[in-house]
Amino acid sequence: MAGQRVVAELGRPETPDETAARKAESSRVYRSSQTFRNLIAALIATLLVVLAVVFGVPRGELPARESIDTAPVAADVAETYDRAVIDPAVPDAWRVNSAAVAAEADGSTAWTIVYVPDDTSFVRFSQAFDADEAWARSELRGTAPSGSATIAGIVWQVFEPADADAAGNISYALGTQAGADYVLVSGSGSADTVGEIAEIIAPRVAELRSATP
Repeated sequence: MAGQRVVAELGRPETPDETAARKAESSRVYRSSQTFRNLIAALIATLLVVLAVVFGVPRGELPARESIDTAPVAADVAETYDRAVIDPAVPDAWRVNSAAVAAEADGSTAWTIVYVPDDTSFVRFSQAFDADEAWARSELRGTAPSGSATIAGIVWQVFEPADADAAGNISYALGTQAGADYVLVSGSGSADTVGEIAEIIAPRVAELRSATP
């Protein structure tokens, strides 16, 4: 019959069913190829977007946080609370993260400075007003002194929290009475770094002791 497609393998025109099946298969193959092409195109587009973000967006290190000048803050605290406060003369390379007076949970008040001597640790100096060793134990989550150390003529109580995480990431601390106040130097770094501040402030501790009746 004219117009009918001859199937070479059969040597005769294809039947209507064969024609429908051939067209259906052709449509399936076409749709399958289109889906694959679309998938490849989508993957390429996604890759281009990722590359644009990685290489096109300006990057750089965040500027280092500016160190705080503790001297004027300490002067304000001394005037506000009408008392002598210690402002440790630490090395210039040490960055100061914070310097302020904070009210503690137990009702006490402490003048506190947080130092960052390097990129991996911190050291905290605290002068708790009208406080004693009990305040230090509370700050260190119940840690009791494990011994004592004499630094620059001052006897310091040594605190070594068994669980640094529970004690605010503090692994070592030195504390001593400074007149009516209690001074605590603590940190996440080495005992030597903590001891360095203890040595720096020892003369001021002695002054506060001698000024107390």
